[in-house]
Amino acid sequence: MQNRETFGSRLGFILISAGCAIGLGNVWRFPYITGKYGGAAFILLYLAFLLLFGIPVMTMEFSVGRASRRSISRSFHELEPKGTKWHWWSFFGIAGNIILMMFYTTIAGWMFIYFYKYVAGSFSSMSAAEVGQAFEKMTGDPVVSTIAMGIAVVLGFAVCSLGVKEGVEAVNKKMMALLIVLMAVLAIRSITLDGAQAGLQYYLIPDFSKITENGVWNVMYQAMSQAFFTLSVGMGGMAIFGSYIGRERSLLGESINVAALDTFVALCSGLIVIPACFAFDVDPGSGPPLIFITLPSVFEQMPGGRFWGALFFLFMIFAAMSTVIGVMENIISCFTDLFPNLSRKKMCLIGTIGLFVLSLPAVLGFNLWSDVQLLGGNILDFEDFLVSNNILPIGSCIYVLFCCLKNGWGWKNFMAEANSGKGRKFPNWARGYCTVVVPIAIVVILVMGYITKFAG
Repeated sequence: MQNRETFGSRLGFILISAGCAIGLGNVWRFPYITGKYGGAAFILLYLAFLLLFGIPVMTMEFSVGRASRRSISRSFHELEPKGTKWHWWSFFGIAGNIILMMFYTTIAGWMFIYFYKYVAGSFSSMSAAEVGQAFEKMTGDPVVSTIAMGIAVVLGFAVCSLGVKEGVEAVNKKMMALLIVLMAVLAIRSITLDGAQAGLQYYLIPDFSKITENGVWNVMYQAMSQAFFTLSVGMGGMAIFGSYIGRERSLLGESINVAALDTFVALCSGLIVIPACFAFDVDPGSGPPLIFITLPSVFEQMPGGRFWGALFFLFMIFAAMSTVIGVMENIISCFTDLFPNLSRKKMCLIGTIGLFVLSLPAVLGFNLWSDVQLLGGNILDFEDFLVSNNILPIGSCIYVLFCCLKNGWGWKNFMAEANSGKGRKFPNWARGYCTVVVPIAIVVILVMGYITKFAG
């Protein structure tokens, strides 16, 4: 077995794993999903799915990665019983990581553009309608959007080319520290705005009638999908970091630490966005445009709006790039495991060119290819749907069954790996729950979500 790079510290592992999980799912998707599907009531469901599904699945992913010392491209091959076909999921896992980056880099590019616009004062004195037109003009310009996407791709692979310890770990540590500081400053500013009290009430006090208004199954489907998306579980996103750590610590405790940090960022993001929306009478459930159209209108009404807007989009860049770097590291590791003779730097160069080309459809779907509609949405929406609502929950089921069933890796092997080292131990009584309840619940919610989406 070839030598495996390792993290320099336990803190590095936790921050990088959390950095991969923390991203646009927390700071772009979470606030508008929460605003749309019931505020505090939705958050309770989301937290329940994190606790009941997310943490067990993350522990299993970490365990598969650490036991195999491989990425998803080879981890199932290393651990599965001879003659079984669990490794077939590796193809979907690799594809999921690539598809995620195919649309994620486009949105990350928009963050760079908006940060520049705020620094340059481009939004000064714009009306809400003009802000909306500015977003449409940006996405409608294939050249500007492509350049911005290219910056995200090049920066991500440039960091990964430096290696796990010197590149991925070192950069993500700094970004995570700055991200937390920026969040604290922005959250304090938001909750101290005049009129923010109503937003805090909506965000912190559950009103369960909001769930029935939006449809119980639909809200559960959205909350579960958000939980898997925000933790990046189901397609090897966490397994890769498990493959880089030693056996000094048991893995349930590490999963709880990563999930707690990820949840903290998500909740703080909502605390930044939702009270500010209420303070200026803006709909917090206005959907994906919330960050790019609604919030700039809010900032323009705030004293010092140019400063706060620039700070917010700097925070968004750190959040987006932490995930870009984490997922790109997973992609590099997948292909390094498949082609061990290629150096990391050559793999990063190939990845930069390949991912840039593959990311073009998401960019062009807003302009030159805007007529292309897939399942009622543009190309970016379709790619998001494939990953968030399909590959992540199905992959989570695969990991759970692989770790629990006798014709998979098996419960005893999983428990031995997960509980190796100091720290919290995965309870043996959870075997029945993980084997039966978790996969059945995921499938039922997924199916009912499909029915609600396509029949409603």
